[in-house]
Amino acid sequence: MKKVVVFSSIAPEILAKLQKTYHTVVAHAQKDKEKFLQEIENADALIGASVVLNEQNLKSAKQLKGISTISAGYDNYAINYLRERKIRLTHTPHVLTETTADLAFGLLMSTARRIPELDQWTKTGQWKKAVEPDYFGQDVFGKTLGIIGLGNIGSAIARRGFYGFNMNIVYHNRSPKPELAEPLNAEYCSLDQLLKTSDFIVVAVSLNAASKALIGKHELSKMQKHAILINTARGSVVDQHALYEVLKNKEIFAAGLDVYEEEPLSCSELFELDNVVTLPHIGSATQNTRNKMALLAYQNLEKILNDLPCRNEV
Repeated sequence: MKKVVVFSSIAPEILAKLQKTYHTVVAHAQKDKEKFLQEIENADALIGASVVLNEQNLKSAKQLKGISTISAGYDNYAINYLRERKIRLTHTPHVLTETTADLAFGLLMSTARRIPELDQWTKTGQWKKAVEPDYFGQDVFGKTLGIIGLGNIGSAIARRGFYGFNMNIVYHNRSPKPELAEPLNAEYCSLDQLLKTSDFIVVAVSLNAASKALIGKHELSKMQKHAILINTARGSVVDQHALYEVLKNKEIFAAGLDVYEEEPLSCSELFELDNVVTLPHIGSATQNTRNKMALLAYQNLEKILNDLPCRNEV
């Protein structure tokens, strides 16, 4: 019987499916690293998420055929090392597209209208008279929405802005995407132009060598003073300290973040600021979406173990 190691939390129904078909061992890589390293020595496949897997912690896995990650992103995995060892890696794209786009637009609305800030302001008894201009937010309807990375999630965010809020869409990508842009009247432009002209900027790129620290001090300085930055992609795409500085100095209006350079984020200078909304990486965190991701990861794993092609292979 083929052996599968579950290296993080997984939906109970998917665990039950695995246990029916395979010799399944739960060995949380973060909670019990010693057990994980021991169990993968004779494992055929791994399934899980949110753990860095590289040469150091995979070298003992002598018969490993593949890893099925329950995530769309795969920057936790040493791709070149896996390729060298011919270890297959699959992921779960697409099923989380709409959920993540919902969250990105929720951050956009929250920062524009200062919803978390004014919620606390109200709850702490400060609402004693009509709200004055110091606490006014910004309109969303009819404004310019800049999307950095017009992929599946980026275009889903753009659809919400275009159809729901009559927003003017501009985007920057490694190359134009006319098939996604034309229905939205989206204009392709340079990153520089996008930063200078957008009222709202949403980062929706995957993390790679080209996108790491894509938005730093220089790029942030080009944004308009009333502009808002939203990041639901990966934390390392944005220079977090540079962002803190421009927010602290009110050089941009606000930011909405679901991702960070280091996660989990238990302490941060960002927490000192009122003009940033900080969420704990919940882009796909609805029960329905997580169930779909887990099921897709299970299906990917079956293809790995049966030497079948998989369209979700990295």
